[in-house]
Amino acid sequence: MAIERTLSIIKPDAVAKNVIGKIYSRFEDNGLKVIAAKLAWLSPQEAGEFYAVHKERPFYKDLVSFMTSGPVMIQALEGENAIAKNRELMGATDPKKADPGTIRADFAESIDANAVHGSDGEDTAKVEIGFFFPAMSVYSGR
Repeated sequence: MAIERTLSIIKPDAVAKNVIGKIYSRFEDNGLKVIAAKLAWLSPQEAGEFYAVHKERPFYKDLVSFMTSGPVMIQALEGENAIAKNRELMGATDPKKADPGTIRADFAESIDANAVHGSDGEDTAKVEIGFFFPAMSVYSGR
């Protein structure tokens, strides 16, 4: 199995619920290591740039507005098959369709306020981690 890195964001709704530690426990209990982290309040420009891939989609403005509505906890995770593992831990985008015990089933309110973001592939993960963390800010125990 491959050691991978992925970006994870605990979104404003979950930060406001004070469940950062509970979510971190899920990462750690499933073999994912936090190798970089920071709490940030994204500006509209930062959120817009980060989600630029969705710029032409009807939900883009609402997404940017939501992601700038409060602080977010941003972390790079590392572990075996980290991308797939994190996506499995997150659950379906719509928390009503997420499997019981997933982060979104347990902490998300709606398809819009869905608690967490995770990279969807290896190339995306590299770009997303680089967006928030310069290489010298990422620690790896390897």
